[in-house]
Amino acid sequence: MKDYFALNGQILYWTLLAPFRGQFFKLSEVFRQMVLIGVRAIPMAALTSFSIGLTLAMQAAGQLKRMGAAAFVPDLVILSILRELGPLLIAVIVIGRSGSAVTAELGTMKVSEEIEALEVMAINPIRFLIVPRFLAMMVMLPVLTIFGNYVGMVGGWSICHFALDYDTTAFIIRSVTHAKPWDLYSGIIKSFVFAYLIITIACHMGLRVEGGAEGVGQATTGSVVWSLLVMLVANASLTALFFFT
Repeated sequence: MKDYFALNGQILYWTLLAPFRGQFFKLSEVFRQMVLIGVRAIPMAALTSFSIGLTLAMQAAGQLKRMGAAAFVPDLVILSILRELGPLLIAVIVIGRSGSAVTAELGTMKVSEEIEALEVMAINPIRFLIVPRFLAMMVMLPVLTIFGNYVGMVGGWSICHFALDYDTTAFIIRSVTHAKPWDLYSGIIKSFVFAYLIITIACHMGLRVEGGAEGVGQATTGSVVWSLLVMLVANASLTALFFFT
């Protein structure tokens, strides 16, 4: 736990303070990591979001039609995606795909002594390896969340339009009318918190690998498990905070 907080302090230093002292990170590496962490996750995020919007609309329509309240299906779908399911499911995808990859990559560098080689060459590993991944995750997870929200809405619209004969214009008007800006903002705030937790845990687990290939596998598994657990706790805490305030 002490090592984790020390890593957080170093990340914040090299990200926020070091550039003002002339110690810059490589911007090209940040963009490369944005492609690896975010851009390549777009197809999986789109498929997941669309299927969740589709499923949520079908389940809601089945129950609400019995009560003569099928008109409220868009409300349920959109608010659920914006507030909870969008940020949560996209974060799960990023943990399984990108967080585990970061841990495995850093762990492999650790056991092959590449990180020690950087230190010998007077190159700080946090600035050279961690900060680009940190910034890429902090940018791309919120972007993926917004993208996933709209794809999920398209999934909900497809059920409303083709199964419930819901007019597209009415769906859009109802969505804009009942979804408040705070519904979107709360999901984006969650995505920033999730991004911070995912990348710091992934980097921490990667940097503390020991024992060769077996250690890399164990660290990768631990990274996914701890990221999911901490993210779910953070999601419940943020939801409670937003609800009671």
